[in-house]
Amino acid sequence: MKILHVINSLATGGAEKLVVDTLPLYAEHGIEIDLLLLNGTEYPFFKELASLKCCGIFTLGMGSVYNPLHVLKIIPFLKNYDAVHIHLFPVQYWVVLAKIFSRSKTKLIFTEHSTSNRRIQGNVFMRFTDVIFYRQYNKIICITAKIQEILQYYTKLDNKKFVVIQNGVDLSKISQAIPTDKRLLPNDYTDNNLYLIQVSSFQEPKDQKTLIRAMTLLPNHYQLILVGVGPLKKECEDLAANLGLKNRVSFLGTRMDVAALLKMVDIIILSSKYEGLSLSSIEGMASGKPFVASDVPGLKEVVSGAGILFPVGDEKKLAKEILHLSNDPDHYAATVEKCLARAKEYDISKMVAEHINLYEEILRQQ
Repeated sequence: MKILHVINSLATGGAEKLVVDTLPLYAEHGIEIDLLLLNGTEYPFFKELASLKCCGIFTLGMGSVYNPLHVLKIIPFLKNYDAVHIHLFPVQYWVVLAKIFSRSKTKLIFTEHSTSNRRIQGNVFMRFTDVIFYRQYNKIICITAKIQEILQYYTKLDNKKFVVIQNGVDLSKISQAIPTDKRLLPNDYTDNNLYLIQVSSFQEPKDQKTLIRAMTLLPNHYQLILVGVGPLKKECEDLAANLGLKNRVSFLGTRMDVAALLKMVDIIILSSKYEGLSLSSIEGMASGKPFVASDVPGLKEVVSGAGILFPVGDEKKLAKEILHLSNDPDHYAATVEKCLARAKEYDISKMVAEHINLYEEILRQQ
């Protein structure tokens, strides 16, 4: 069985990290696996995967992922694989067009990683176009039941087109991680400091600004660490400076030691406006620290009954929940215990096995 995964790039992001973590596991199961990138910039995830030498990595250059000429460049790859597994937009469109133009018989699988996007929120024309492209896939993997519900309503496609396979994380990597030395952080360290962290790209759905505003409602010994890069990073840096938080909010950029950072801090937070099935939330719950998240689709399904949920965009409620965890040791310990138990439901080995079963099922179909 030869499978090609295709994604825009290996820049920082949940889908990108999932690809990096899973491709070595497919190879361990005897799958001939390769990866095709529209943009082959050697981001840290790219270098990590290349160092493992578990798969071929092909790139279409260093330019924009929105260049429609990618369609022509994808065509030669289709004939070399039994199935192609696609992640994210716009490669979701380019591969379909490549298959249509080449009349390839290669099976196509798409993983929908989010409960929302600009196309779903867009006009009737965008919806009509989207449905045409979704229809071309042999199977659409939805990483939560909520995503399947939304996509079925949006596309009106038959239920058989969809399958729910939850994302997973390598729990052993997190449990075995050695906590980062707090004295190595940018801001001054004291024994009295209490550390919060959010790991996510700086894009509009991630809403780091709510968390930054919550810092103004917390005592001065609370320190916030923000890990990630993205177009809104500068805005968040300016907001922290304008609120007088420059010495209490650290922007660490891209880090490859996220598990060690999670083990170091006191509370882990994700203040997103929406998610698919956040790998960051699972990693956070698996770290042995309490996890706090906004009460939105893609997070509440994972976190409810384990971690703490707060109303989206409500910095006052978020600050209140942080203080409650900090000041109540029993509440803190109970939350940690429930988070650890929930994380065990999302082991990456289960996800990989379900993906392989799906590949085999699709390839049996004529």
